[in-house]
Amino acid sequence: MEVEKTFIELLLPYILALAPALAAAVSTGTPILFATLGELVTERGGVLNLGVEGMMMVGSLAAFVICYHTGSPWFGLLCGGAAAMAMSALHGLVCMVFQGSQVVSGLALTIFGVGVANYLGTPYIQQKAEGFTTFSIPLLSSIPLLGRVFFQQDAMVYLSYLLPFLLWFLLRRTRFGLALRASGENPEAVRAAGISPFKMRWASILLGGFLVGLGGAYLALAFMRMWADNLVAGRGWIAVALVIFAFWRPGRAVLGVYLFAGVTAYLFRVQALGVPIPSSIMAMLPYVMTLLVLFVSSLRGKGSGAPADLGNNFKVGD
Repeated sequence: MEVEKTFIELLLPYILALAPALAAAVSTGTPILFATLGELVTERGGVLNLGVEGMMMVGSLAAFVICYHTGSPWFGLLCGGAAAMAMSALHGLVCMVFQGSQVVSGLALTIFGVGVANYLGTPYIQQKAEGFTTFSIPLLSSIPLLGRVFFQQDAMVYLSYLLPFLLWFLLRRTRFGLALRASGENPEAVRAAGISPFKMRWASILLGGFLVGLGGAYLALAFMRMWADNLVAGRGWIAVALVIFAFWRPGRAVLGVYLFAGVTAYLFRVQALGVPIPSSIMAMLPYVMTLLVLFVSSLRGKGSGAPADLGNNFKVGD
């Protein structure tokens, strides 16, 4: 009995941390989900963009500054998406028009975006803005455990529930989505059907960039509701890795995002309850999990589901 009591006492902090951690995982995973789905759309069109981190930073700053000065989180959200979309247009210009390397351009976009956002955001450090607030959905929020986790959130979290289904429908059930996917698989077949694969790839770049920007905006307007240097903190790289983990499918992206966010939120909650987890371990956790995601995904090999023409450039007239 003594051993049993000791064992229960050891497990008690972990059990107590589970329910709040699940609720935190939803809000923690939301910015990563937007960024993951944005990068998924871009890569489905055949364009590799490793600039997600920089795009999220610029989107986050734009959203915060606009909301700070106007008091409108929705206007800030749209501006954050538009700012990241403009950043993705730079990537498209380099790769689609000037035929530059997609890998090099994406890395440069990250360096540029992080640097510019940190520099321009200096006057706003520790400033707070009117952001999105949580509200309960009647009836659904009263469901035991699940109600608190999923239906006592903010508007962007509720939007994130719909987005994977909307993207699945767009990519699988619409002419536009089928053409976009085909542009990442076989541009020649798209051209033979009388559709410009060049335009479809541009569409994937811009749409994906806008969604990435929404992820950055969420960090500033809902998750933190303030500005700080390096606000994104590696979430862009996590999103890139989760696209691979999801095998380029929106449904699996949701699973990967919430699995990752759940583990992270749970460990932070356990640490807050006094369980001695070194802060250095918590700091490196996102990157370790990203490496694990890439390792697990690589085991699938050729059946990964990656678009066949991903990362390849072609000229306007090709």
